[in-house]
Amino acid sequence: MIETPIEMTTATTTSAPLRRAAFFDLDRTVLRIDTGTSWMRFLYGRGEISTLEMARVLYWNVLYRSAVLDLEAVVTRVVADLAGDREAELIAKSRTWHSRHVAHEVAPAARRVIDLHRRRGDMVVLLTGTTQYAAEAVGRGLDIEHTLCSRLAVRDGVFTGRLEQLCFGPHKVTVAERFAAEHGIDLANSCFYSDSYNDLPMLHRVGVPVAVNPDGRLRRHARRAGWRIERWF
Repeated sequence: MIETPIEMTTATTTSAPLRRAAFFDLDRTVLRIDTGTSWMRFLYGRGEISTLEMARVLYWNVLYRSAVLDLEAVVTRVVADLAGDREAELIAKSRTWHSRHVAHEVAPAARRVIDLHRRRGDMVVLLTGTTQYAAEAVGRGLDIEHTLCSRLAVRDGVFTGRLEQLCFGPHKVTVAERFAAEHGIDLANSCFYSDSYNDLPMLHRVGVPVAVNPDGRLRRHARRAGWRIERWF
């Protein structure tokens, strides 16, 4: 069920009023899929990773959905394996992957809610733990001007094997707070749509948290807290 976004009061200060923003998670919220698993399936189909590596990814996904995965450790390990690879090659592959496996997976309900926020004058922001190569392509497809995401460090066109920016769990709050300060956003008068218990820090940081297609732990928490719960697909 999809509802019109909750009305939020317009914050006022002695100077210019702060703006409202609508933050959207990507995987299983705006998109009907998990981009990390989709990407690894894409690589597996190309013969670039082994069956064992694919099985490990699926296992990690189960742990993530249960909110018991040490995501920072896993991401650090995966990114380290990219050290020395050329960014241009990843960009070319990610474009193929996006056009074949991602572009058509945007939930129609997500499009409608994004449009509702735009008509209200809210700033629309994609806030996701995935990297710039997946997140920015989706953002462009939805005409979302601002995409906050995890970023891989690149030097002279080559991956360093490190992350330039983390944007998951509590790191999402740090990234969002920095963005809010730069753009005059009132987080207490803004909302965040997410499916994952792992996003609890950011859901608690905004004034209007919305659980979308929530995993089991988030659904239970949302019910106890009286948060809105929606199914977008």
